[in-house]
Amino acid sequence: MDIECQVTDIEIFPHRLLGCETTEKLLTDLNEIDAVNRIVIHGRRVPVEDGEEPRFITIKGERIDLHVKTGRVLIEIRTAEVEDPDVFCNEIRGICTQHLPFGFNMTEGTFIRKQKTVSDGLKYGENIDNIPDRLVGLTDQNVLVGERTTSIKK
Repeated sequence: MDIECQVTDIEIFPHRLLGCETTEKLLTDLNEIDAVNRIVIHGRRVPVEDGEEPRFITIKGERIDLHVKTGRVLIEIRTAEVEDPDVFCNEIRGICTQHLPFGFNMTEGTFIRKQKTVSDGLKYGENIDNIPDRLVGLTDQNVLVGERTTSIKK
């Protein structure tokens, strides 16, 4: 099955870095859209001092430690489930307008890798064939996958 023909990405670039509460509300509402396959957040790493509680958000009842100040939100969309692309984009834009009153840019394109790469091979070694598709594109060579990646079933 050719996954590239079935998905596209939308990048939401807020005009400010997002705190935990705003990130949680935005992700919760975006996750309610049926055609959303996965959501990835990017941002500046936030160090946690000794004895300090890590920042966290709760999505679908699951606590997720937040290691970044959210600066970009990448949404992978299953295009076969989108009947009218304009209505769909307006739905996402409406959610963003509600939670990001300070402004944002929204761009459609390819932002999340769709195929396993050499970096994935270096990270996972012989286990590369066992990587679930939902983890492709989330490789960080400096940390273990479990430290920075949380997968929540839809």
